[in-house]
Amino acid sequence: MRGGRRLFPLLLLALLPGLCHGRESAPGAVTCGSVLKLLNTRHSVRLHSHEVKYGSGSGQQSVTGVEASDDANSYWRIRGKSDSICQRGTPVKCGQAIRLTHVNTGKNLHTHHFPSPLSNNQEVSAFGDDGEGDDLDFWIVQCSGTYWEREDAVRFKHVGTEVFLSITGEQYGHPIRGQREVHGMPAANHHNYWKAMEGVFIKPSLDPAKHDEL
Repeated sequence: MRGGRRLFPLLLLALLPGLCHGRESAPGAVTCGSVLKLLNTRHSVRLHSHEVKYGSGSGQQSVTGVEASDDANSYWRIRGKSDSICQRGTPVKCGQAIRLTHVNTGKNLHTHHFPSPLSNNQEVSAFGDDGEGDDLDFWIVQCSGTYWEREDAVRFKHVGTEVFLSITGEQYGHPIRGQREVHGMPAANHHNYWKAMEGVFIKPSLDPAKHDEL
């Protein structure tokens, strides 16, 4: 089953050519239900998770940054606080609270008051089962226009603790050597800008029945 989960994003990209896929000249807004990778623009690494737990702090599934652009463990699904307020294909508004669900493990991007292992900032983990965690899984999309545009760098501010999703460059050793620490920082700065990259982007539609569940 887990092997199938790992293949899922690649199969998704191959089998759904009718959706907005990858980079385009006029990419438009990020939409609810889309599956994508997020690039930290300062450090040029993608938000990543895997079945490796922290050896300190919460002991939950770790979240890191990786340089590779083709790693299937870097796909995240865009979801709302509930599915009813983030219907598939609906553009995500600036200031909207979302969940980022890791596709291969079904856990949500999460933070809480534990110190991160390398920088002593706030630990960011992946938490929950099959996309359901708790109220510390919510992040506000901070951007300058009306909607989160795929070409724009945005910030993610945690609803519960008010930190920003960040990378400052610290690198792990074994068993995830070279991967970067992802953590929460209290201040908005150049370490917490993120940009939508590779993925499958659900087109806005007046008929939500046209799109199957990812």
